[in-house]
Amino acid sequence: MWLENGTLVSQFLLEGLTDTEELRPLLFAIFLLVYIVAVVGNLGIVSLIVMDSRLHTPVYFFLANLSLLDTAYVSNTVPQVLVHLLAPVRTMPYRACLAQIFLRTRAGLASISCLLALANALTHTTLAALLKFCGPRLITHFFCDLPPLLKLSCSSTQASELALVFFGFLVALAPCALVVISYMHIVAAVLRVHCAEGRRKAFSTCGAHVTVVCIFYVTSGLCYILPSSAYSGLRDRLLSVLYVVLTPMLNPIIYSVQNKEAKGALFKVLGKESAC
Repeated sequence: MWLENGTLVSQFLLEGLTDTEELRPLLFAIFLLVYIVAVVGNLGIVSLIVMDSRLHTPVYFFLANLSLLDTAYVSNTVPQVLVHLLAPVRTMPYRACLAQIFLRTRAGLASISCLLALANALTHTTLAALLKFCGPRLITHFFCDLPPLLKLSCSSTQASELALVFFGFLVALAPCALVVISYMHIVAAVLRVHCAEGRRKAFSTCGAHVTVVCIFYVTSGLCYILPSSAYSGLRDRLLSVLYVVLTPMLNPIIYSVQNKEAKGALFKVLGKESAC
């Protein structure tokens, strides 16, 4: 379907989180609070790791990478969501949409994962740039995501859908499988611990980690690996809130609150004796 003036679509409308005016101030306050906690928490972890030489180890190197990526990840979408919660019209130019698709790719490991993430982002962005949009131009989401964007295209989206499935398995299911295998070994090792209190603490820590991992991989997998014909605007918006907003906020809490070395570094920075 073409627009009335016979031109292709160059600007999209975002449906947003809600059309209920009364809910917008509440949602704005919630998302602003979550965003502040996520950014302050993640940048705080990076600062602690940089300032405390005791944390200059491989484990904390990757944790710093995760925190930086989470900061970029949540900053790519939430500020725009906050603006659109207050704006009467939620518009996004096509080029800005492509930029957002490119910057939503993340990595868990430093080098190989970043290269895979870059290939993922470039592939999706390039294929999306080749699509034509004739109308309608309402994206049923609160940010410019690829699955709802494909639903609006008037050209063939087969290549983009195949790329979504391929990279979904490569950068989501494969790492998830490795995480599951790792935790199976961890559980086996913990079960060999004779101290009941030690097992309890270990399972408590691992349980928190596994919960965040499951939230991220399950929700993002449902959004990207399912075929576009199964796309549901409301379902995908709810799932996206979990992996786009919630997990970047939970990661610094999960990986620092129960970490004695991180808490010790924080007390050191604050000039207090560590209670760990």
